[in-house]
Amino acid sequence: MLEVTPRIRIALAELRFTFARSSGPGGQNVNKVNSKATVHWPIASSAGLPDDVRDRFVAAFHTQINKQGELVLQSQRYRDQERNVADCLEKLSGMLRQVAQPPKRRKPTRPSRGAKQRRLDDKKARSEVKSRRRLPSD
Repeated sequence: MLEVTPRIRIALAELRFTFARSSGPGGQNVNKVNSKATVHWPIASSAGLPDDVRDRFVAAFHTQINKQGELVLQSQRYRDQERNVADCLEKLSGMLRQVAQPPKRRKPTRPSRGAKQRRLDDKKARSEVKSRRRLPSD
């Protein structure tokens, strides 16, 4: 069980892991061992994810969701498979933590009298600069 918050709990049975050979330096280890971990998570069918969090997650990370509606994460940072799996799970929990809290609603504010006056003064000065550029009329 991947417990991100008390409200968000993902069963490890929902996650599908695949493994492949990692790229980059590493010598014989890279050539022989399937150390790269890829996790596939079907977001729509996940039971441990509240609907509001799911909607925010899909909106925030839509570029990492494939056509089947699965989030696909990879890790090949480490030389061994277990640490790459743990890294994938850490990435997933970090993404879920990002969208766990709803965004704060903006309070509408009004400009102060001083701000309005400064804006008008700037407009008047700009207008003056532009009017001085015109050719003098005869």
